[in-house]
Amino acid sequence: MSRWFGLDSDLVRELVGDLGRADADDAATRAAFARAAWTMIAEPGDGVAGLVVDTLGPTEALVAVLERVGATELQRRILAAGWTDDPRGQASCEVSAEGAPLAPGSRVLGAALDRWTPRLVAADLVAACRLAIGVGAQLILPGDTGWHPGLVGLGPHAPHALWSRGDAASASAEHAIALVGARASSGYGEHVTLEASAGLVDRGFTIVSGAAYGIDGAAHRAALASGGVTVAFLAGGVDRPYPAGHEGLIRRIVDERGAILSESPCGSTPTKWRFLQRNRLIAAASSATVVLEAGSRSGSINTAGHAATLGRPLGAVPGPVTSPASAGCHRLIREYAATCVTNAEQMAELAGWTAVDAQAEAFASPDEKRVRDTLSSRTPRTIEEIAKVSGLGQREVSAVLGALDLSGAVDERGHGWVLASAR
Repeated sequence: MSRWFGLDSDLVRELVGDLGRADADDAATRAAFARAAWTMIAEPGDGVAGLVVDTLGPTEALVAVLERVGATELQRRILAAGWTDDPRGQASCEVSAEGAPLAPGSRVLGAALDRWTPRLVAADLVAACRLAIGVGAQLILPGDTGWHPGLVGLGPHAPHALWSRGDAASASAEHAIALVGARASSGYGEHVTLEASAGLVDRGFTIVSGAAYGIDGAAHRAALASGGVTVAFLAGGVDRPYPAGHEGLIRRIVDERGAILSESPCGSTPTKWRFLQRNRLIAAASSATVVLEAGSRSGSINTAGHAATLGRPLGAVPGPVTSPASAGCHRLIREYAATCVTNAEQMAELAGWTAVDAQAEAFASPDEKRVRDTLSSRTPRTIEEIAKVSGLGQREVSAVLGALDLSGAVDERGHGWVLASAR
């Protein structure tokens, strides 16, 4: 691959990380770099590119573009890989009457090659890789740590690779929930978001959103303030925090065990199309999506649509019927059969969370309830801290914790205690 782009293997291995192992072969390095190239030459969500890469493999698909093969030759290679010709010339995931997948027609492939070929510029790709290394970004490939298993649901529209800064492992958290909403949020919407995000963090969830102004920013900030983990998907390169006013917030996400991700390479600018395509990643990388406040034309309705298409649970928070800022949420409840949710517990249940021993808690003593109220499932708290918040003595707290520990309701972690969340 380096002979095509002038990029040496050591630089590729530094970018990809795991390929720096001594037993990593050249084929793996080439495949990784080919996926990096595809993030540049194809726009996010390009289903034709996804079909070609899935069929031929990232390296052979890139070779076809480099060799300037025509549409007919590209179709021949796809058909040789076991696909069936689609007489309608459409790119789809449909199958023939015999059950074989239908390949894109030559017209579709010709139009795709016209899109891809001008963007395959060696100097631009090398520059993007060097920018990524300069800001500490890495390339996450399908199957890597940080690649959320939910992305497979996007089929040929899944990203070829993801560029990441921060703790990549946080991006593949099993218990993640998307909180999205309007940029022009109201005080009501932000208040609900802050309460919901903090409550979900206490229940062990990673908060996923898009780092935009309004609801997105409130969700990220509340998660960080609660000691939780949050992940942001960007519409541009991870070297370009957007919006600029959230540069500090995005830096905090990276520094505090979270991650920012994008399917576009470093140096890429956000566009309206990329924002809309970014939304499908937010929905796919979450167990459920909740829209907290949205106008009738809000971009978060697009995210909700992706969640519904993927078959993921969808929730919406109602607002005043006279508020245009909540019209989108009411539309989701009415037309998309979104579940009406009003607090963190209901949102968590939407994503499969089950309260710990709810019946026992209902019959707990007043002291047990006061101790439970001071605990979270993520941030350990010492006996001294629990006593100070609950108003109980340290001996009383120790006795209550002992009983709760025996029942499995709490866990000792490090020098503190947390709620034991059952899922």
